[in-house]
Amino acid sequence: MLKRERRVHRGLVRTFQINQLFGELNVVESLGLVISERRGHGRDWFRTAGTLAGMEDEIAGLVGDFGLDTVLDQPCSSLPYGKQRLLEIALAIACKPKVLLLDEPAAGVPEADRHEVLARLSALPKDVSILLIEHDMDLVFNFADRISVLVAGALFAEGTVAEISTDPRVKEVYLGGANHA
Repeated sequence: MLKRERRVHRGLVRTFQINQLFGELNVVESLGLVISERRGHGRDWFRTAGTLAGMEDEIAGLVGDFGLDTVLDQPCSSLPYGKQRLLEIALAIACKPKVLLLDEPAAGVPEADRHEVLARLSALPKDVSILLIEHDMDLVFNFADRISVLVAGALFAEGTVAEISTDPRVKEVYLGGANHA
């Protein structure tokens, strides 16, 4: 089994249901650290950040793509929770993944911010394969191309959004059926 760092360098990146951020760093510093590490300069990221070609442009692009421009200088620990979720996804994208695993990206996000999270997810690069683990079916139906439904850890149903949203078995288990956990 490969170590985490090796998996990331090979293009497999994930986010967590509970944010894993650099609490004392701000948005720019956090993105700079991840980009520096990806480029092989992680240990010297403060010293080399200003000298890495294109780094400032890459940070600015991610900040704009994820709507973080209003919170640039705030410590990550003090960001509103929706912005923390967006930053964590931005950090994952800064790793240049081929496959991105998103573990409940809308979990705990206030309703007012969920639309922004969904919009940012929908705008993720199309060349990145995304595996979304999510219980919010509205988010799943608006985001996914294909859906795999699991029950007790086993594959229960698989298909397009239209197929899954109209499957009576899925409706029974997940979308309102009684007596199911």
